Amino acid sequence: MRTNINPLSANPLSVIRNLGILAHVDAGKSTVTERILYATGTTHKRGEVHDGTTVTDFDPQERDRGITIFAAAVSCAWDGHRINLIDTPGHVDFADEVERSLRVLDGAVAVFDAVAGVEPQSESVWRQADRHEVPRIAFVNKMDRAGADLDAAVASIRERLHPAPLVVQLPIGAEERFTGVVDLVRMRALVWGGGADVPEAPEEGPVPEGLREEALRRRRVLEEAVAELHPAALEEFCDRETLSAATLADALRDLTRTGAGVVVLCGSAYRNRGIEPLLDAVVAYLPSPLDVPAVRGVHEGAEQRRSADPEAPFAALAFKVNASGTGRLTYVRVYSGTIEKGDTVADTGAGGRTERVARILRVMADRHAQLDRAVAGDIVALVGLKSARAGSTLCDPGAPLLLEPPVVAEPVVSVAVEARRSTDTGKLAIALARLAEEDPSLVVRTDPETGQTVLSGMGELHLEVAVEKIRRDGGPEVTVGRPRVAHRETVLRGVSGLTYRHVKQDGGAGQFAHVVLDVEPLAAEAGTEVGAGVGAVGFEFRSTVVGGRVPQEYVRAVEAGCRDALTEGPLGGHPVTGLRVTLTDGSTHVKDSSDTAFRTAGRLGLREALRASVMALLEPVAEVTVTVPEAAVGGVLGDLAARRGRVTGSESRGGAAVLTATVPLAELFGYATRLRSRTQGRGTFTTRPAGYAPAPVTAPAR
Repeated sequence: MRTNINPLSANPLSVIRNLGILAHVDAGKSTVTERILYATGTTHKRGEVHDGTTVTDFDPQERDRGITIFAAAVSCAWDGHRINLIDTPGHVDFADEVERSLRVLDGAVAVFDAVAGVEPQSESVWRQADRHEVPRIAFVNKMDRAGADLDAAVASIRERLHPAPLVVQLPIGAEERFTGVVDLVRMRALVWGGGADVPEAPEEGPVPEGLREEALRRRRVLEEAVAELHPAALEEFCDRETLSAATLADALRDLTRTGAGVVVLCGSAYRNRGIEPLLDAVVAYLPSPLDVPAVRGVHEGAEQRRSADPEAPFAALAFKVNASGTGRLTYVRVYSGTIEKGDTVADTGAGGRTERVARILRVMADRHAQLDRAVAGDIVALVGLKSARAGSTLCDPGAPLLLEPPVVAEPVVSVAVEARRSTDTGKLAIALARLAEEDPSLVVRTDPETGQTVLSGMGELHLEVAVEKIRRDGGPEVTVGRPRVAHRETVLRGVSGLTYRHVKQDGGAGQFAHVVLDVEPLAAEAGTEVGAGVGAVGFEFRSTVVGGRVPQEYVRAVEAGCRDALTEGPLGGHPVTGLRVTLTDGSTHVKDSSDTAFRTAGRLGLREALRASVMALLEPVAEVTVTVPEAAVGGVLGDLAARRGRVTGSESRGGAAVLTATVPLAELFGYATRLRSRTQGRGTFTTRPAGYAPAPVTAPAR
């Protein structure tokens, strides 16, 4: 095992790496994390997912289900560097945990299955990382499995994710005979002699003679790919027709940090093979807080930038809240400045409310170490903040700044919940409020027609976990209704020139606003899955008013009113999406016009326009990937058709059939049980959101 120099005392920003582990469910994310902790000496016993002994999957539900549900932060040291690592969930229902984690990370390791390659949720988390411009390296895991193929996995990465994969290793052995890798950068062999039960550090040596020719060929391919992407490498390649190890490593670092290329490594985390080179790659290629652009925020409408400077004013973003247990923990990424125990911070998004930091904790999953201070680049937990939420900006009260919060996904599935005993209604309300505080993608509301409390989330499993968490945290016994999907309404054919006048005279100052609106469907963007004949999901507002007939401040009020009207559509009170509204004309009154009057006119005018338009009901759909034995394909296809599914692809993989289909989310309730019964327990499936599609006319409006 490599000697680790603990850098926590000096804490220079250049030796910090803030990264996340991203992957599809069951690709081996948590096992990779456990082996990283073991290899760095942070833990002295290897945790196993199947035994329920992992460090990061510490929640009882995670250990019972064998999946990661909550993002967990850990910290370790490797080769003089501190690595702050967040193990993220792989299941689609918990994608919001991934989104909030990516918002505060500087880099990521994407883990792929060597047999399956890019799977549906792998693609989703990759796109999330693209949006946040997070540099990544790829780790092809499970090289010891039957059917493992590094080249096929890399081909799927290239075809489905469209990066420039830069493969820096050649496997030694295949499947159960996988024992090591050839490092193509330094042209050396790394061989692990121990098995899964006897982990050993790799033995370094020359490239095996039988692999030397192939290693040289792949090294040449790597050099040519890097030279095409990196000007300095191209210059050396043209002069010398080869690249030195130093130039190649420098170019790989630059390409990784700019996103122009993705370094690809391989290994078997379960058998402790490939983890040390992965850690070396994290240190060598992924950025430190000094290498990423200064964070951008706003104050009083003006953009401000804060660099990773411990001497700058303090600014941090809260990305996770844990309100359970003995104390309320607020997880933050410190972007600039320094915070010490006992300091007072301002929550900019809450009107500058100030709170005192009682303690600062270095987080190791469910264990913590107290710190006296945290500086720019740190990821820590704060104790003592009572009102900060995920997405809150915490800053120096004397230097306010508002950072962009993580985007919260809209829930797509709802269930009615109520306390089994009427005397526990108050306890249930408290438990639900705490759930929503910890997870912003959970929404609690009261149905205005039935008076029921409705809990909405990202899927069946998401809601099931939430309800179980209430029970395990000592909450009341809860009864849960049948799941229902969240419908939307959209415009199929709009109206032009709808005129609305808002005139109110009831003594004192009156209200006057006159608007003329055009409403039309919003054209679908390329790649948007919303179903045939239906526009895109979203809303656009524009104004073509000329001559100042409606002043600009009133135009903004009309837009705000239109957005108010989108909360309830005319078909069944569902949110409205997929439309463009144009303010074409209007007029004002010298005394009675105001922002309030024009906002009211926008709201009521658009509602009237929607009632005059041809509307359609939309339902959420999911892309489903089903893996079943070849003999069961016929029955599974028939079942998908009965669920209104549309099959979009099929392939054979390792003796099994992999079917891809687009299925209405409402038809997937209970599908896991049905699939198991049709395939004698051998079938599995995964889903990912695929937008909205027209709902059948028989679909309930509410």
